[in-house]
Amino acid sequence: MTIFRFFCPFFILFFTQTGYVQAFTGTYGINYGRIANNIPSPDDVVTLLRAAKIRNVRIYDADHSVLQAFSGTGLEIVVGLPNGQLQNMSSSADHALSWVKENVQTFLPNTRIRGIAVGNEVLGGDDFSLWGVLLGAVKNIYNATKKLNLDQLVQISTANSFAVFATSYPPSSCKFNDNVSQYMKPLLEFFQQIGSPFCLNAYPFLAYASDPEHIDINYALFEPTEGIYDPTYRLHYDNMLDAQIDAAYAALENAGFHKMEVIVTETGWASNGDQSEAGANVTNARTYNYNLRKRLAKRKGTPHRPKNIVKAYIFALFNENEKWGHLSERNYGLFKADGSISYNIGFHGLSAGHSSLLSLKSIYNEGLSWSYTMVFCLSSLILLICWS
Repeated sequence: MTIFRFFCPFFILFFTQTGYVQAFTGTYGINYGRIANNIPSPDDVVTLLRAAKIRNVRIYDADHSVLQAFSGTGLEIVVGLPNGQLQNMSSSADHALSWVKENVQTFLPNTRIRGIAVGNEVLGGDDFSLWGVLLGAVKNIYNATKKLNLDQLVQISTANSFAVFATSYPPSSCKFNDNVSQYMKPLLEFFQQIGSPFCLNAYPFLAYASDPEHIDINYALFEPTEGIYDPTYRLHYDNMLDAQIDAAYAALENAGFHKMEVIVTETGWASNGDQSEAGANVTNARTYNYNLRKRLAKRKGTPHRPKNIVKAYIFALFNENEKWGHLSERNYGLFKADGSISYNIGFHGLSAGHSSLLSLKSIYNEGLSWSYTMVFCLSSLILLICWS
């Protein structure tokens, strides 16, 4: 880790010279939602994430307490520009520049902000007034990063729900909705120009809950199943998430974007839900998230894009008790409000060895090189005493 920190400026220089920007390193990330009044502090969250060895994190705003807590930790974060600010950012380049200065530039390089998500599930959403301003906001935020010489370090994106698609079954048939296409195509053209991916919020849980009579629960949970066959692609799918990702690739190809990468920015399974929400229980949530973690660890692509390694941010870090809507909305967390695990998929919560984990974080924040020096000195002293 000390070696990496020493060479960090070199890596930044390399990215700058090659024009390569990547917000997501590895394959496994997590969404750190905070619509709750009882979850751990950002400092404790850092401890939790580092103990779980989760490096990639997305938040839905640019809260300064979170960004400060992430400083010096090595965690890589994507911040969010909320939908409510899109109009201002689209109408004023100065507002966009001020926002990037205040919420991104100020915290670099100690806080590794690697991406800005401009809005969330805007196209296909209910607020039609935002559809026409999304591209303007994206461009102004990108131009702000470019003006501040951050465009080769911070990737610009926006997340899309399945509402942007007309159909997704079988995967090869997927196309963008006609009413979305006029907004989606220029957005994708700009993303292609700056090298950004297509970000997809993909939930097999929602698909299953909407039609449990016709969808095999095992297919949605990565469990053994007959799966489906796509006659056009001549490919077999043994799980729904791969099929959903390839559906997005098909829509991009049908729109003329054959080289754009698809990244899953949200996926997860609710551990509780309303009576009408089929499959929302702890057993299924554990099965989905455990199998998903194993699937991502294999670092493989989908049947249609085997060379494009699947990357996914899990939704979510915590159960969020102040979210509105169905009961499931408050029960996606891998961890409970007190930091303990919701169910076991191989992680340890804050309640298990919390104090020792916090002390490790304190040592890290004081500088690993200092820690190694102290350990070396103490070890040498002990050896001298023993030899004498």
